[in-house]
Amino acid sequence: MTTIISAGTTNEVSERADGADLWLTPAHFAAVTGFTLKPEGFCRGAVCVPVPRGRERQFRHEDKINIAAFANLTERPWVGSESLDTWVLEEPAQARNETLQSLDAPDFELPDLTGRKHRLSDHRGKKVLLASWASW
Repeated sequence: MTTIISAGTTNEVSERADGADLWLTPAHFAAVTGFTLKPEGFCRGAVCVPVPRGRERQFRHEDKINIAAFANLTERPWVGSESLDTWVLEEPAQARNETLQSLDAPDFELPDLTGRKHRLSDHRGKKVLLASWASW
């Protein structure tokens, strides 16, 4: 069993990594990435990223799609645990930079000291101070 974390969701797939490559069924690939492989390339909605000519076998072999090759093609960070049973696929740096430049904080939920959950979106239209701290 392999765990893939992508776009804030966790997906469990039966496939195992082969080194840095992880070959997924089309259904698992679509669930993890939101993209499907079509003749015109990797597509999500009206947006398609073409597969480079002559490199098709890097991306598709028999009935499996290589998510690592997809990550490289679309400039998405792709990193796995040392045991290769947990992987993370992130959005491209350009998309993350655009989000940061928008100054819109992503919605999240945290408990207060009594355990009551609060979402950032519950305070939309109000001034909110977010304080964070890290030990590094």
